[in-house]
Amino acid sequence: MKNLFHAHSPLRIFAVSGLVTIATLVGIALGMGAHALWIVFILMIVEITFSFDNAIINAKVLERLSPFWQKLFLTVGIVIAIFGMRVVFPILIVSLTSGLSWGQVIDLALNHPKEYGHHLEEAHPMISAFGGAFLLMLAFQFFFDDERHTLWIKHIESRLQRLSHWMWAPTVTTIIMLCVAMLPMNTHARQTIIAGALGTATYVAIQLLVHWMDKLQAKAGGSSKKKQVGMAAFMTFMYLQILDASFSFDGVIGAFAISSDIVLIAAGLGIGAIWVRSMTVYMVRRGTLNNFVYLEHGAHYTVFVLAIVMLASALLEIPEVVPGLTGLGIILASIIASVRVRQKIASGELKELS
Repeated sequence: MKNLFHAHSPLRIFAVSGLVTIATLVGIALGMGAHALWIVFILMIVEITFSFDNAIINAKVLERLSPFWQKLFLTVGIVIAIFGMRVVFPILIVSLTSGLSWGQVIDLALNHPKEYGHHLEEAHPMISAFGGAFLLMLAFQFFFDDERHTLWIKHIESRLQRLSHWMWAPTVTTIIMLCVAMLPMNTHARQTIIAGALGTATYVAIQLLVHWMDKLQAKAGGSSKKKQVGMAAFMTFMYLQILDASFSFDGVIGAFAISSDIVLIAAGLGIGAIWVRSMTVYMVRRGTLNNFVYLEHGAHYTVFVLAIVMLASALLEIPEVVPGLTGLGIILASIIASVRVRQKIASGELKELS
């Protein structure tokens, strides 16, 4: 019985997610009926399924945080993820891009959801450019890292690592791809470059601040390998929130294809976000990334695909299911590859990873 409530126990990690899910679904069923319940369930499944890469990336970052900040990620972070990123942030974006007041946008969201969805769709080029650039920086930072010794698709990753000697290689490459996204057929070229540059600058600024805070912590505590606390942990925590926002942008807009009811969208995506956060904590406490050595690689390939799709969406219409299913396929392939290499090491066929 004691093991059931151990810190690493799945029951303890996923208990809050389960209780919130049951309470929300019961509330929706009683207040809005069976049809609304079905819509919320679909949105929840879509959010969980297509956010698996988000959970993997988050897990790698969360490993650096102290237990206190990991708990904040599951509590305060969930509130920010649900109400901040999936309710307040879209309203803010519509307000900024449409020129409508905060109150007018809230009225649209609650009483004229189709018009609200239309305004949100109009803001899509700017949202996609910011999120796409931010995620591109994340992917390039991983693939250009020449200190990373475990390679999955060696002929691709080893070549990308050679670019690491260029100063600001991830930033320069991202800016080049933003310029490509400004092709003449892009009718939102100005929005693309401004929002993309802002996404790039945001990523760089946060990484520099985290690095600086880590150095200060190392000087004070004597080791840079200690779990992050204080301002270093706070900056990493904020980085996780922006990362979550970048992953969720398209999901919020795509949800309007399933329902135009802002309450149902917030409920479905919110429940999904809670499960994704719990999955992240589970991966950290169970050492999943150590057990599946190529899982992190698969997640970053998926992030790259998502980023490219987000930037390309300014030029052509791409169904949400394309990056979602592609990402799932890549992650599944990375899991299979991880299992195979683990079996080879266990049998003595392979001595070490390269």
